[in-house]
Amino acid sequence: MKFRPCIDLHAGKVKQIVGSTLTGTSTKDESASPATNFSTEKPASEFSKMYLRDELVGGHVIMLGKDEENINAAKSALEAYPGGLQVGGGVNLENCAGWLEAGASHVIVTSFVFKNGKIEYDNLKKLVSIVGKERLVLDLSCRKKVDEPDGPYYVVTDRWTRYSDVPVNEKTLNELAQYCDEFLVHGVENEGKRCGILEDLVVLLGKYSPVPCTYAGGVNSLRDLERVKALGRGKID
Repeated sequence: MKFRPCIDLHAGKVKQIVGSTLTGTSTKDESASPATNFSTEKPASEFSKMYLRDELVGGHVIMLGKDEENINAAKSALEAYPGGLQVGGGVNLENCAGWLEAGASHVIVTSFVFKNGKIEYDNLKKLVSIVGKERLVLDLSCRKKVDEPDGPYYVVTDRWTRYSDVPVNEKTLNELAQYCDEFLVHGVENEGKRCGILEDLVVLLGKYSPVPCTYAGGVNSLRDLERVKALGRGKID
C-alpha cells in the first residue's frame, strides 16, 4: 500500500470539497457553492514541489470543472513535478495527448467513457489507441442510489452529479482492467467529510480489482489508512 497525494482544483484554487455537495457540470453551472473544508491561495505548483521533495509518486491532479483557471493551475502543477502526477477532469480524445506532453504520467478519465449511463467502449478503445493502456487510469468514483441503500455502488460522472447504470463489482472491474493501468475510486458519499472510509467499498476493491487501485474518501486519521491497508489486503493505495 502507498500513500498518494491529491490536488483538487476548483475555480483554479486548491480546495478540499465535500464531493456530494457539487452541483452542475462546471463551476459556472453550480446552483450553489459546494461545501469546502479547505481552500488556499497557495498555487497548485507549490503542492507539487512539496510532493516532489517528499518523493510521493502517483498523486492526482483533479480539475473539478473545465474552467480555464483549473486548466492553467493543473498545467503549472504538472510542470513543477513532471512525470510524478496523474491528471483528470475533462480528458478526451482531443486533449489526452496534450496532458501527457504537459508532464502527466497518466490521464484519468470518467465522463468521456461513461456516457448516457453506459460504458462507451468505442471512446475507451480510441483513448487507449492514443495514450496506451499503460498511461490510462479509469476513475470509477461511485455512490449508492438513494432508493437502493443496500444496493451496489454505481459509477458517477460529471463531477459526481450523474449516476451511470454501471455497478462497481467483480465483473466491471475485470472487464475494464483490460483497458487501463489503474483504477481511481472516490467514495463520493464520504469524500471531503473526514468521517471515515467506506469500508465495504474498500473490501470490494481489495478483493476484486486486478490492477492497482487507489481509494479516496472520508479519511480522518492515520487509523483510517491502516484500515484501508487491512481491508484492502494491502493492495489498495
